[in-house]
Amino acid sequence: MSLRRTLSAAAAGAVLILLAAPAVTATADPSDYVTADPVGRIAADGTITLSGTYRCVGNTGPVFVSSSVGRDSGKGRHGIGGTRAVCDGAEHIWQNTGKTTPNDLAPGAAHVEATLMELRPQGGLPLPRFHAAQERDITLTAG
Repeated sequence: MSLRRTLSAAAAGAVLILLAAPAVTATADPSDYVTADPVGRIAADGTITLSGTYRCVGNTGPVFVSSSVGRDSGKGRHGIGGTRAVCDGAEHIWQNTGKTTPNDLAPGAAHVEATLMELRPQGGLPLPRFHAAQERDITLTAG
């Protein structure tokens, strides 16, 4: 087997192990939160910018604010970037930018989900620990 196939097989195996592993069950601090702003931007080339605020404390691994957007809360979601979070107990602003397939989304009503998630080391694997999430309807404006 070639080195490339061996590395590909190892990477695929690691992904399967991570997907099969349970999320870390420790509860997040009750003061942790993430919000999504009521307005996002969409450029003519399909680039979307979403933003909001977050607060978190008590992390042992890297924490990220991820976001996704779609026409409604159903199918057809698009992941829009990820921002490294600072969990120092203060409120911070996040902004994620990502590009969708042109003409998939247009200015107007949309549905956003923002998630504050930590990759906490446990047993040698980084397992997800969710600090907070918010779903909300927003408006995408041209620009």
